[in-house]
Amino acid sequence: MQQQVLAETVRVAVHSSDELTRVGLVSYLHHDRRLSLTETAGDADVMVVAADVANASTLGLLRRLAEDTGVEPGTMNFVVVVGRRWEADVSAAVDCGVRAVVSRGSCAAAEFVQTLIAVAHGGGSLPAPLQGALMEQVRMIQREVLAPRGLSASGVSAREVDVLRLLAEGWELADIAEKLCFSERTIKYVLYGLMKRLDLRNRAHAVSYAIRTGLI
Repeated sequence: MQQQVLAETVRVAVHSSDELTRVGLVSYLHHDRRLSLTETAGDADVMVVAADVANASTLGLLRRLAEDTGVEPGTMNFVVVVGRRWEADVSAAVDCGVRAVVSRGSCAAAEFVQTLIAVAHGGGSLPAPLQGALMEQVRMIQREVLAPRGLSASGVSAREVDVLRLLAEGWELADIAEKLCFSERTIKYVLYGLMKRLDLRNRAHAVSYAIRTGLI
């Protein structure tokens, strides 16, 4: 799948076991010249998958579709069009590459087009109930899994964030160690572990990563 979306067109593949549903979704693509239909999933910037009921089997289908294109798991941009109801685990869906969920019964052509374009450019759109479920799952993971281990959802510990913040402010390692009541050797060990785990080249790269991802 092309990783960089061309400005003039978003290539969309459509998968549906129901031919009438597929025809209807394809017709929506003709409402905007920024969209084009591709029959080759591997060439698509966004893949639309229609399901009457979205459940664990649907997520299995998404994984198989991604595998068939040869892309890395979770990197294909899926938009799921749901007919009746959503029953799948929302975190697992996001991990599969689901970037948007729309209701077949209430999705107008203009809304559908805008969703596809937004997803192609890195955006996402989930119905309010799914957003709430996802936020609750993130909260539970943070509270029950990550926090007891001193981690955050970013995978960076509170101590590592403190070190990065002080580095960004221009502090020397010896001063950071004194500030945080650790030995300088411990601070070096913290930095080394962080850079190795996140494949960061040096301290400047680590600070840049922290700023870019909103850690500091």
